[in-house]
Amino acid sequence: MSKIRLDVKDFVAVATLDNPPVNAQPMEVLEELTAVFDSFNDRDDVRVVVLTGAGKMFSAGADLKQRPDLSIPGARWRRNRIVREVSYAIADNAKPVIAAVNGPALGAGLGLVASCDVIVASESAVFGLPEVDVGLMGGGKHAGRIFPHSLVRRMMLTGYRVPAAEAFRRGVIEACLPADDLMPWVMDMATQIASKSPLATKMAKDSMRTIETMTLRDGYIYEQGNTAKLSTTHDAAEAVRAFVEKRAPQFIGS
Repeated sequence: MSKIRLDVKDFVAVATLDNPPVNAQPMEVLEELTAVFDSFNDRDDVRVVVLTGAGKMFSAGADLKQRPDLSIPGARWRRNRIVREVSYAIADNAKPVIAAVNGPALGAGLGLVASCDVIVASESAVFGLPEVDVGLMGGGKHAGRIFPHSLVRRMMLTGYRVPAAEAFRRGVIEACLPADDLMPWVMDMATQIASKSPLATKMAKDSMRTIETMTLRDGYIYEQGNTAKLSTTHDAAEAVRAFVEKRAPQFIGS
């Protein structure tokens, strides 16, 4: 039975993690998430993705009841590879991904959030790496991409859970909203993104993802290369025509 509810309308895909009671991530859920996100790369009817959780929890992270049997050769490595790949499926996706964090995002749940391009949360959301409380270690690398140096260490060493209001104050998330306002706010942003040239948003995401670990010079050169590629497309010419003719552009993604 599928644990990912998928709704696609007006070029916006809403992927909802639905594995009650806490939207934990056993292996089959991770593999399904990867497959769903991989499919978006080839779907012309999807220009932007919203990732959220069902109920009052975004995701409590890994399913601790499903630990690998370390007596089986390769079990640990297979599990680690599957866990890694779901993050790459989101971060490397051709389509922008918005995290609508409807509740606690813990451990591997925080990993999903950190892999998204834009993060928005409800007032009831918290972000944490609680693995230390069960004798394990959490995903500091993912958390370190969005949270400050000292705070990540506090989270990893004490299990501290960052409230959404604090995350907003620190500039980690775009908005901290009442629960009923979360999805309307996120869907408005998704609709705005979907109205742009899908080729331009694809190139923008590619640039942001690629230049993240580059020097200033190399990153700027890479962005200029993508800009040059865009300048020869139909959508670029259509944008100029629409501006001159004072009308809304009609983008086709080529």
